[in-house]
Amino acid sequence: AGLFSWHPLLMALAFSFLMTEALLIFSPETSLLRSFSRKVKVRAHWALQLLALLCALLGLGIITYNKHLNGKAHFVTWHGLTGLLTVLYASGQCAGGVLLLYPKLMKNWTLAKLKLYHATSGLVGYLLGCASLMLGMCSLWFTASVTSVSWYLAMLCPLLTSLVIMNQVSNAYLYRKRSQH
Repeated sequence: AGLFSWHPLLMALAFSFLMTEALLIFSPETSLLRSFSRKVKVRAHWALQLLALLCALLGLGIITYNKHLNGKAHFVTWHGLTGLLTVLYASGQCAGGVLLLYPKLMKNWTLAKLKLYHATSGLVGYLLGCASLMLGMCSLWFTASVTSVSWYLAMLCPLLTSLVIMNQVSNAYLYRKRSQH
């Protein structure tokens, strides 16, 4: 369990904590940085998202190496496939975030449209991460370790944070943008 145990720890840290906090930075209600400038919030978002991605890549590397050491097949469960897709998607989303730093690279796109697409696709990536976490909580390892009410409480965490993040992104980008047209 030594090497394996780093995988759930790093993935939960990446998606349940760091990524959630990176997205909540922009919330006018819950952010610890709400009195800071947008520039500071964007930098904090970048730092937390980069840390989340590094944890996710390390967690993916560890589970891949652990499966290799134990002669087990890779990416054969829904959790494994969704997890791989989530880490690849998060990598692409981080790369796409660079375009917001250099919007002139996208000649035919406005900054507002880039922000809208980044926020919307980021929400999709976040929901993928939550789905992967929930599928991991259905694994034999997790259900043997966490039972009864504790399992249901653990499942509620990504479910509730998904609702909070969906509400935040919808309020900040989707509803506002729709009403402006």
